[in-house]
Amino acid sequence: MQFADATIVGSEEVRPGIMLDFDAAGRVVGIEILDASEHVAEGADFAHLVAA
Repeated sequence: MQFADATIVGSEEVRPGIMLDFDAAGRVVGIEILDASEHVAEGADFAHLVAA
């Protein structure tokens, strides 16, 4: 999920399978969760998740 309309210049794996994307100023502009079902609580509902 990308939080801002910005060019991603770098990414960092902060935990196994969880990547943060950064813009040129070092701000977090996106997140990627690989195999998300392994990282979120059982019953988590992402149906209403929206980017700010």
